[in-house]
Amino acid sequence: MEGSKEKIILNIGGVRYETYSSTLRTFPGTKLCSLTEPHAPSIYDYDPTTKEFFFDRSAEIFSYVLNYYRTKHFHCPIDTCRSVLEEELTFWEIKETQLASCCWLKLNNKEVQPEGFNVWDENEQTDDQCLIVQTERRDFSWRTRWQPKIWSIFEKPVSSFSAKCLAFVSLLFIVGIVIIFCEESKAQFEFFTANFTSLGYSEVSHDDHEPYYHQAAYLLHLELFCVLWFTFEFSVRFCFCPDKKLFFQNPLNMVDFLSLFPVYIELFVAGQIQRMPSLGLWLGFVRIVYLLKLLKISKLIETPLILRVLCYTLKSILREICILLMILAFETLFFGSLFFYGELLGSHPSYTGELHFTSILVCFWWALITLTTVGYGDTIPLTTAGQVTAALAAVFGMLTIIVPIPIFLVKFKSCYDIAILKQKLKRSKKH
Repeated sequence: MEGSKEKIILNIGGVRYETYSSTLRTFPGTKLCSLTEPHAPSIYDYDPTTKEFFFDRSAEIFSYVLNYYRTKHFHCPIDTCRSVLEEELTFWEIKETQLASCCWLKLNNKEVQPEGFNVWDENEQTDDQCLIVQTERRDFSWRTRWQPKIWSIFEKPVSSFSAKCLAFVSLLFIVGIVIIFCEESKAQFEFFTANFTSLGYSEVSHDDHEPYYHQAAYLLHLELFCVLWFTFEFSVRFCFCPDKKLFFQNPLNMVDFLSLFPVYIELFVAGQIQRMPSLGLWLGFVRIVYLLKLLKISKLIETPLILRVLCYTLKSILREICILLMILAFETLFFGSLFFYGELLGSHPSYTGELHFTSILVCFWWALITLTTVGYGDTIPLTTAGQVTAALAAVFGMLTIIVPIPIFLVKFKSCYDIAILKQKLKRSKKH
């Protein structure tokens, strides 16, 4: 107790500080901690008359350093130069990564964080665990005991070895059903191109359809095998989900649910598909949802930081994007109509037949690709009024599309820098 209450006097640039030895021992291995050792007076500039250590350093910054030893939270002055601060921290043997996140932003000229970024940072840590939070229950049934384990195995692929194995098996089934979907699409395309003409159905006997039906049945059985696995997986995840409402709010879960229907519907109406081939074509179109299941691969790997920041940045400027799309839609309607009537009124009867538009909808198409600076050239102006309209549309398109891009880049860079700083802070705290 006497050692912890022993006081040490520090003279920093003419300003005296008095603190306890126990305070300086908060962070072993630092210069201030070494002042509490018995041989410290022989190493440092010590005045036995006043019993104080003298350091010719910045007193302003040292006050924050000493406060760091007292509270374990390190902040820096607002108007401090980064190079000066780094030099002082190096002298006192304190890592720069110990700075609080708000001061990291000050050092990088980011004194004001984008609105809602703290919320994004918290959601980033809780998104993967938002459904695994268990409500307190008083019963000790088998479901209560096994629910967290089974849910983690099926929902968090990196939580255990068994979860990784299950995720690998599920990935094989996803890749398999995507391959089956591609083969079915190829077979349907060959069937319709061979048996349909521009005038309707071609006269082909049922025997000619036999190879197609045999291949379709074989692929359907393989697809059914994969869907049965997906049904089992979805049922278990839904049964052991802590929150059913949050479960269905996840877009990937909705994709899993919708992907169960096509094959069951086809089995239910198998007899009608031969009489109505277009029904099979529509079921094939619905099977596009299988491709969306590939998004589940993102669960097996850590989403890159730049991609997460990009998604947040798009969400944060969603209002601006909607306004931009409204302006683009107005310009499309305006310049499309102006181009249509300008070409009609300015056209000469001798070359009216050479005009490349047939309706105002075609002019809207022309206006859209011109404003977006794509310019396919499938519809071109032939009159003076049309050429002037095209020039104005191109200029306004550049202003509408190109000018907001630097604003988006600045927003993205700001969010990305903050995310990098937060990652460094997390990494330093783990070490």
